[in-house]
Amino acid sequence: MDEQDPPFTKDDISAAERLFGLEFSDENREMLLEGLADFIKRYEAFNAIHLDNSVTPAITFDPRPSPPYFFSPDYPPQTTPVEMDRPSDEELVFLPITALAHLLQSRKITSVELTQIYLDRLKTYNPLLECVITFTDDLAMEQAAQADKELDEGYVRSLLHGIPYGIKDLFAHPKYRTTWGAEPYKDQVIETTATVIKKLDDAGAVMLAKLSLGALAMGDVWFGGKTKSPHNPEQGSSGSSAGSASAVTAGLVGFTIGTETLGSITSPSTACGATGLRPTFGRISRYGALALSWTMDKVGPICRYVEDCAIVFDTIYGADGRDPSVISKPFKWNYETDINKLRVAYDPAAFEAIDDELTKKQSLAALDKIRQLGIELKEISIPDYPLRELTLILFAEVGAAFDEMTRTGKEAQLVRQTPDAWPNIFRQARFIPAVEYIKANRLRRLIMDEMDSILKDIDLYVAPSFSQHLYLTNLTGHPAVVLPNGFRDNGLPTSLTFIGNLFKEAQLLRFAKYYQDNTEFHLKRPSLNAD
Repeated sequence: MDEQDPPFTKDDISAAERLFGLEFSDENREMLLEGLADFIKRYEAFNAIHLDNSVTPAITFDPRPSPPYFFSPDYPPQTTPVEMDRPSDEELVFLPITALAHLLQSRKITSVELTQIYLDRLKTYNPLLECVITFTDDLAMEQAAQADKELDEGYVRSLLHGIPYGIKDLFAHPKYRTTWGAEPYKDQVIETTATVIKKLDDAGAVMLAKLSLGALAMGDVWFGGKTKSPHNPEQGSSGSSAGSASAVTAGLVGFTIGTETLGSITSPSTACGATGLRPTFGRISRYGALALSWTMDKVGPICRYVEDCAIVFDTIYGADGRDPSVISKPFKWNYETDINKLRVAYDPAAFEAIDDELTKKQSLAALDKIRQLGIELKEISIPDYPLRELTLILFAEVGAAFDEMTRTGKEAQLVRQTPDAWPNIFRQARFIPAVEYIKANRLRRLIMDEMDSILKDIDLYVAPSFSQHLYLTNLTGHPAVVLPNGFRDNGLPTSLTFIGNLFKEAQLLRFAKYYQDNTEFHLKRPSLNAD
């Protein structure tokens, strides 16, 4: 057969559909040809690696009907001390959480005042950025008034007490719609409160809005428009935590919550110049959140500063008895942790492989900066496995998550209808053999074991944000902090990623803060024009 010939035809796909009780349109079959041919190449990559019978899949069965709720030890975060007077509103909205908390707790500003300032900015700049799906004004003002009452009485729930935030609109709240950014669900109301929202409620935080995400957590295009980067509103904010990264960078909220399965915190944080934490898999409950991939979905904060991420993470991590994947491990944030005790590495091959000239230049400059700060960088190399091909795991799981949508034809209502968009991926997923899904998870187990061996002698390492490390660490569940490290001529930021050991977010964040404190990229504010 000629190399250009497809390995099968639309008629073959039609015949296979009958095996699965499906019926796709001829147009959909045409779109499937290339993707299914790629799947065969993925299977070949898997088959090239010998799997001993002793290798178990990376998915683990737990026979307990409801996992026990383990409480993590309570370690009050040791944050950077702040003493200041109230600045102008323009300065106020870009302050770190520690400063906002100081102003609120010293009663130099009220939560109602702060909430109104942020709400006004959200409503002023949302037409430009398209970052909000639903405003939650009534709830916000109610929560702010309650926060002020408690603060006036000297009762401080947490550092987040009275601070306004926005949350990605894939987390459920019974008073508001949860649209998942998708046309078929734009009027959906889920009668539950997501654990993350409940924990923030308990901390006294103020929910301003449910922020945009690309339809069903892909990209920055949702049923109401396309979310923009504040640094260049001619460009999209990337996704899928599109509104979260856009809003916080523009100074429209105090902090935000996003999620990542395969880049959904990393990518918008890069495009918008935000600082994002993707925690270890299993750190934060996903109860009440949209499920894409049960073995890859992760929840994390997107903020303006590294320490803000630490503070928010400290509030929302830990088991709730509802998400069986959550593992309770302690987190102890201390901004004074001795940097010189941290063992830091980098992967030279990953930096050499950067194909964008500016990104490579800025990434290498970041390595030089780290060395100038007196840090000795060790060298590591990552496992040589078909990492992109292993995202077949995500395809299989997301296909199962949206099986009913595919079978009923509702995927046709989604805005994006291209070969690389969800509707076609859902259809492709129906043709993944169960054997290949299990095989992929066995290969994933090998990679997890090798990563454990590689990282046993270091605390964290530096990597380009978009490289094999993005695939690798989303598959292995390792935590990462992404932060800005430069800007392009068109105003869009670039980023750098720090990757840590499992459940070692404290060390990872401490080093990322040290780097950020010695650079100024995160301090550049977008020039917004609401006209």
